Amino acid sequence: MSLAQALRFATSRLAIAIAIAAPLPAMAALSCSTSAQAVAFGNYDPLSTLPTDSTGQVSVTCTNLINLFVNYTVDLSTGVSGSYASRQLASGANRLNYNLYTDVTHLLVWGDGTSGTSHISTGFLVVLLGTTANHTVYGRIPARQTAAVGSYTDTITVTVTF
Repeated sequence: MSLAQALRFATSRLAIAIAIAAPLPAMAALSCSTSAQAVAFGNYDPLSTLPTDSTGQVSVTCTNLINLFVNYTVDLSTGVSGSYASRQLASGANRLNYNLYTDVTHLLVWGDGTSGTSHISTGFLVVLLGTTANHTVYGRIPARQTAAVGSYTDTITVTVTF
């Protein structure tokens, strides 16, 4: 088995935390939920000159007894690194740099809107049967990093504020 095959880097798990920040009377008939699909990078080849890319998804679903326009934001935490500049996947004491982005060009780091990061700030019209908005999370591990063999993970908290 080659070194590249032996290196297995696990998924960045996206845990969900919901914060509701809206006046109660306007939200009384509104019911919203969120879910997340993890970013799974798979095998990382430290000899490759190309970055390792993958995607995940954050979904926001709302239902209502009447039509209502709902504004919301979606923020992502820093994870184990404590920094948006470079998030880190961890395998024990070993680290592998990566980041999460709001766009396919990997230019806008997905954070909480501070420290030069971006976040999703949008809205949609909720109808009786419900409305779902899906937001793609673009993940990237930069090429040519030296890392010990292992299973690397990070936990990112997704905060949706209505």
